[in-house]
Amino acid sequence: MLKTVTFTLMHFCIAFGVTYALTGSIAASGLVAAIEPLCNSVGFYYHEKIWKRIEGRSAPAEVRPTHAWLHHQA
Repeated sequence: MLKTVTFTLMHFCIAFGVTYALTGSIAASGLVAAIEPLCNSVGFYYHEKIWKRIEGRSAPAEVRPTHAWLHHQA
């Protein structure tokens, strides 16, 4: 969680700086900086979950957990 918080703070500063450089508006920069990193952080969380699932599917068969042993216990 700490990594996510520090990532969000860094992203907030970058979003504010870029928006301010483009618009010169503190109000617009603050608004973009407050909303955009939050959206990206939530998106990043789900992106990581999806990739973990994808990586789990591509693991070699002998590494993947299997429930085949259930069928052999009869």
